[in-house]
Formats: sequence, structure tokens, C-alpha cells
Amino acid sequence: MNFPCAIKEQESQPFLAIRLRTSISDLPVKLRESYGAIMGYLGGLGKHPAGMPFTGYYNQDMENLDVEIGILTTEILAGTGNIYGAEIPAGKVAQCTYTGPYNQMEPAYQQLAEFVAEQGVEVTGVAYEMYIDDPGDIPASERRTLIVFPLK
Repeated sequence: MNFPCAIKEQESQPFLAIRLRTSISDLPVKLRESYGAIMGYLGGLGKHPAGMPFTGYYNQDMENLDVEIGILTTEILAGTGNIYGAEIPAGKVAQCTYTGPYNQMEPAYQQLAEFVAEQGVEVTGVAYEMYIDDPGDIPASERRTLIVFPLK
């Protein structure tokens, strides 16, 4: 498959998130719980999401993933409990759009990594998945995910 890749300048993106450690097998449950908690808190503030939900991956240890589960907002908001407000910093990113089931993204990640190497740029070590489509509304084969590697 071909996943068109590009380098672009990205503006800072405020969000609310929960950071935790989990195994890949437990990740779907952690995502649902975290997005539900964040949306509940956001609604309680009288605010709405300003963009896509996302997951930031800080390592690739499938048995002990360090992930940031978040929802984009219009501004950095105060958090509560394990929910905190922050922002994805502005800067250059390499990205590609993957279409298909979440558990089959590996070829898109590989293609983006090859693209980054060909461009001679360096990644920060964090990878983001920005979920374009609501999985409750779209069949798995049609779900689009923007994969983003911030660059140094």
C-alpha cells in the first residue's frame, strides 16, 4: 500500500489528556475510559473538542506502552485528577494518512519512518495518531488516522 507522506509546519495544538502505561492488549479499554473521562470533564467545563482525539506514543514497548490519550481543545485548560491540559508544540512534523483498521497500521508507520530517513530529518521520538473518523460511525476498513512524527 502507498501512504503519501509529507513534511509540514504545524501550529501548537492545546489539549486535555491522561498519560498512562498499558499493554497493547489493554489499550482499547484504556482509550475508551480515558476519552470518556476527558469528554465528561470537558462537558462539565461547558467546552467542546476543537479537533481530533489522539494518542501520543512515547515508547514502543508493547507490554508497557507509555501513552498520552487526549482530545484537542481551543486553549490550554486546567485539569483535574489525572486529566491535565498542555499543548503539542508548534514545529515541523512528518505525517501520513492511513486508512483501515487500527491494528494494521504498521506498514504506514514503516513507510513514514522510511520517508523521514530519506529526507534526512530527525524525529523527537514521540509518535501521534490523530483519529480523523469516529470508530462508531465508520467501518474499520474506512477509518482514517493521521500518523504524525514531530521533528527536531
